[in-house]
Amino acid sequence: MAIIVQKFGGSSVADAECIKRVAKRVGETYDQNNKVVVVVSAMGDTTDDLISLAKQISQDAPKREMDMLLATGEQQSVALLAMALHDLGYQSVSLTGQQAGILTDQVHSKSKILRIDSTRVEEELKLDRIVIVAGFQGVTEENEITTLGRGGSDTSAVALAAALNADICEIFTDVDGVFTADPRLVPTARKLAAISHDEMLELASLGALVLQPRSVEVAKQFDVKIHVRSSFNYHQGTIVQGVEEMNKIMEKEMVVSGVAHDLNVAKVTLFDVPDQPGTASKLFRALADERINVDMIIQSQQRNDITDISFTVTKDDLEKTKLVMEKVKDVLGTKDYSCDPDVAKISIVGAGMITNPGVAARMFEALAEHEINIEMIATSEIKVSCIIRSDLIKKAVLILHEAFELDEQ
Repeated sequence: MAIIVQKFGGSSVADAECIKRVAKRVGETYDQNNKVVVVVSAMGDTTDDLISLAKQISQDAPKREMDMLLATGEQQSVALLAMALHDLGYQSVSLTGQQAGILTDQVHSKSKILRIDSTRVEEELKLDRIVIVAGFQGVTEENEITTLGRGGSDTSAVALAAALNADICEIFTDVDGVFTADPRLVPTARKLAAISHDEMLELASLGALVLQPRSVEVAKQFDVKIHVRSSFNYHQGTIVQGVEEMNKIMEKEMVVSGVAHDLNVAKVTLFDVPDQPGTASKLFRALADERINVDMIIQSQQRNDITDISFTVTKDDLEKTKLVMEKVKDVLGTKDYSCDPDVAKISIVGAGMITNPGVAARMFEALAEHEINIEMIATSEIKVSCIIRSDLIKKAVLILHEAFELDEQ
């Protein structure tokens, strides 16, 4: 008897008919002699609607109260799904994140799961019940409700799968799996049958919206196999798994597995920064203290004991970043800074890049041939990322997808 964790996103439970369809699918999985744990997101646009409502009340609502508010969306979903399963004749129980034993840190709106006490969930499974857990939420040791950030239900599901030693974690969404590029931009994008945790983590971190990056981190850490698939059909999706498992099934390793893009990027540049020890640490410590994640960093060549420093943040954090720059520019002795929201990040990802030289050159040549200028570059063993003008991103994605022959079988 297998333990299967299934996660259904907001579009999958958008209305009553969708919830009934999900209940039928969950019941089918249970009928195949499986123990089933279901994690659900809030219905449709509920989270956005709650955020909009909060803004009508307060433009600067405390994050604790926002978490208290937003957590109600998932609680609606779990209760309604339990009712739908009851009507189909299945024993089920709905649980909040707290009742499911999901313990998080104290960072409201972007908390991380510290551990899961799965005792309650396991007890319910022993009673042959389908367990339905509210995604996106947990509780601190001080009994405060927290949320895990956008896409946090993915992390809830993977973490529960790890805690229960589940056979697989199925992530149901509105797409058929993981593609070589966003199929909305690239009609010839191909669905991948399988991809490694490492590659998926890079893609998710670089703008692919199929899985929350944190969920893939947890999957990699605890070797959780994920099946990304559509909730609207029964097609095989994409298996996300460890490198060793990938090596067993891949006859020929792809040099590049996919092209990712991210429009939620802004570039910040500090001009004429004194080139002396401690300058960078002061700058990035100030950003870290405000919980602003910095992605790409470039420091220009020293000239007359001064330098320029450029880095990228998300557009969501740009206003906070401006406030930090105003505070630190005098401390750093810099003359001025600029913020550029009209940029985007394009990346190629592939485990085969480790052993295949010239991949970056091929990327740069393809962009140069179409007169797309590169403003920043960052690399790792399995990815190359470039910052370009945001209005060129669709063109760049199409160019690189063709350059690396990703639409060919």
